[in-house]
Amino acid sequence: MRKKMGFAITLVVAVGLAIFISFLSVDNQREDGPKITSNPAPITNNQTRQRPHVMNVDALKSYQKVQNHLNNHPKVTVIDHNGKDKSHYHDGQVVVNFKKKLPKTEIDRMLKEINGKLLQQNDSSYIFSSYKLAIPELIKYFDSMENVEFTEPNYILIKNAQPNDLLYNDYQWNLRMIETENGWGFSRGADNVVIAVIDTGVDLDHPDLAGRITNGYNLVKENQTPDDDNGHGTHVAGIIASKTNNHEGIAGITWFNPIMPIKAMGPDGYGSSFDIARGIIWATDNGADVINMSLGNYQKSKMLKHAVDYAYQRDVIMVAASGNDNSSQPSYPAAFPQVLSVAAVDDNGDRAEFSNYGNYIDVSAPGVDIPSTYIDHQYAALSGTSMAAPHVTALAALIRSRNPSLSNKEVIKIIKQTSIDLGKAGKDNLFGEGLIDIVSALERANK
Repeated sequence: MRKKMGFAITLVVAVGLAIFISFLSVDNQREDGPKITSNPAPITNNQTRQRPHVMNVDALKSYQKVQNHLNNHPKVTVIDHNGKDKSHYHDGQVVVNFKKKLPKTEIDRMLKEINGKLLQQNDSSYIFSSYKLAIPELIKYFDSMENVEFTEPNYILIKNAQPNDLLYNDYQWNLRMIETENGWGFSRGADNVVIAVIDTGVDLDHPDLAGRITNGYNLVKENQTPDDDNGHGTHVAGIIASKTNNHEGIAGITWFNPIMPIKAMGPDGYGSSFDIARGIIWATDNGADVINMSLGNYQKSKMLKHAVDYAYQRDVIMVAASGNDNSSQPSYPAAFPQVLSVAAVDDNGDRAEFSNYGNYIDVSAPGVDIPSTYIDHQYAALSGTSMAAPHVTALAALIRSRNPSLSNKEVIKIIKQTSIDLGKAGKDNLFGEGLIDIVSALERANK
């Protein structure tokens, strides 16, 4: 039976805030049982926090700005899919995946033949450029070799944008819609279930993420400091894991799961398919149980598919945003069958007007005016399927925390089967299986 969606919550951004005193209280330890205690320590006068200001950031306008920048970039090629939806790749660069690593002598020979240079390498995958060969000629050159698995352009992926926490009561309609509070009675997460966020990095010093961040990697600068210089990744991470019940800011959906920040996109909010793929592989090799990817491109990348297969075969759960163009054009990595594809709904349970649609949509989650952490220790409300995806990522982590024996395939099945049906009866192209339901999913997880 379809549950009635009677949500009439109005989210007013950057206006009056109120302190909400929760009945929930836990120690800052790993979650081991379903019980929750009551009567948290009261807020004394010297503990009272000033209510933080929430910026209203137009993530969709920012997304369009990035699109326009790439459409007119002199070193970027545009692929027009249908007169409306576009993909992009770096001029003069190809990604080549070999069956095994190449010796230096072999690389040198190739560089001489193509009059080019080696830009990047990750295991047996390489990015080459040429001073004399165009992209089609480079692809033909490498594809003629027996030890090459695939060659493709280097595609560009773009970001898709009741506790006592101060912003919860006035702003976080999204957590109430998906039964988050009641779900915490079953699981609030576990510190041994790691969530990787492949994005623009995370504000490593944000007070509402303190103690929730584990070791990550910066693929843009090739160092161990995946700090956010855009804001998008910090916002995504906060939805999943902002410290809860700490008299500060917002409440994250998980209480204990560590965030592994992987910076694969720069300050402008886009990155290459090669780096996104490297991020998936790095996260998998370094212990990620769940990976969030609030990003996408309409061009199906073999390098990205290679990384997705690699992670899926190693029991990692992957979640991705479906895209923000109100389009039926499949977006990747969301459209890969191993990845949970997430559409966005508003506070009434209606499809967000920007949310992409199609038969590859798996489930839906809140994605309009979602408050979360932001760079420079701030908070912001953003809209986009980028904001919907981390709700699903957090649920996957809660399920794994409650029942670690479940495989990635089983977790994905539970999330789909327990979703609340929206739109037409059964799975449809707008909402997939429907709106995620944390309580039903966590109840099912222990059966």
